[in-house]
Amino acid sequence: MEIRLRADNCTICGACEDACPYDAITVGTDGPEFSEECTLCGACVEVCPTEAIYIAGEEISAQSEPGEARGDVWVFAEQRDGQLLDVVLELLGEGRRLAAELEVSLGCLLLGDGVDHLAQELVKFGADRVYVGSAPELKGYRGDLYAQVMEYSVKQYRPEILLIGGTANGRSLAPRVATRLGTGLTADCTAFALDEDGNLLQTRPAFGGNLMATIRCPNHRPQMATVRPKVFPKPARDPNRKGEIIHLELPPLMPWQRILEVVEAADTGPNLVEADIVVAGGRGLGSPENFRLVEELASVLGAAVGASRAVVDAGWVSYPHQVGQTGRTVAPKIYIACGISGAIQHIVGMQSSDIIVAINSDPDAPIFSIATYGIVGKVEEIIPALIREIKGSSSQ
Repeated sequence: MEIRLRADNCTICGACEDACPYDAITVGTDGPEFSEECTLCGACVEVCPTEAIYIAGEEISAQSEPGEARGDVWVFAEQRDGQLLDVVLELLGEGRRLAAELEVSLGCLLLGDGVDHLAQELVKFGADRVYVGSAPELKGYRGDLYAQVMEYSVKQYRPEILLIGGTANGRSLAPRVATRLGTGLTADCTAFALDEDGNLLQTRPAFGGNLMATIRCPNHRPQMATVRPKVFPKPARDPNRKGEIIHLELPPLMPWQRILEVVEAADTGPNLVEADIVVAGGRGLGSPENFRLVEELASVLGAAVGASRAVVDAGWVSYPHQVGQTGRTVAPKIYIACGISGAIQHIVGMQSSDIIVAINSDPDAPIFSIATYGIVGKVEEIIPALIREIKGSSSQ
């Protein structure tokens, strides 16, 4: 790829020179000149008012031609404080399946500072190749810098599919990169398949979760998708597995933002997404005072506190506790739904739980259709009885 100029379009306005973060452009009487400092970041292309500047070869090929080798399947290996997130391992399992069907390799893109020790762990969980981008600037998530490196890596190695965990950071990063690459992005996917041409069929809830839509991106690459945690099972770790570690030679990293302060989130008990037991409350509790019963039951069980969207919207509890299509996706061993009717938007966020216990005064509530055990009655009476029973059993 190289930067090029449509001379007839250029008005010598100087916008490109002002926008270049690397001082790689000098505007003369004949138009802009580009030095060797140019990293093809595209800043000049974006600001040019007459589209006089463009990057030749920037378009990533669309559907593979017959006989042409397909690109690999990639997973973005998000890590925090030197620890891989579980969603990365879950995506490795699904990525391994897709790579096998396409008869290509499974790659991982690992970014950070001093994260080389995680590369071998990714191999043990299924990666054939791990592309490591390590730099002090990449310590901690920086959306602008991570997007630059991911764009650079994708254009260099040209994967066919790129899967990203639907975490807070993943939701920030994926659209940045898709825009830079001029490709499509499907968010919050719940299933993947391949059509007869090898295109990725990406299934996600649509229209408020009332139906499932299957989306294709046949004309651009890579095919990008985000997936919430707990959608796919985590594969088994193979300690004897071998893979290739590739250290990326990164371009100069130029931050567009400056971090003023990092504030740690308050400890609110067990992590909702990772918890083995979740006790969730809904509007059927009737009042914020009754929601305290959910918190007390969770405390007795050592469980995480969840909530329906209606409860969060009402201000009874903060958004990080929300389970459902617009909240967290959980898959605990036990999910106790208290006063939750079971709207589809909530069900898509917890239906993979091993055991679902529903407590509701309405015997026709939809939640009972997916519940393992159902209790019909007033939650404000049943929950205190459960708490007494649990405390009594634990004291014996």
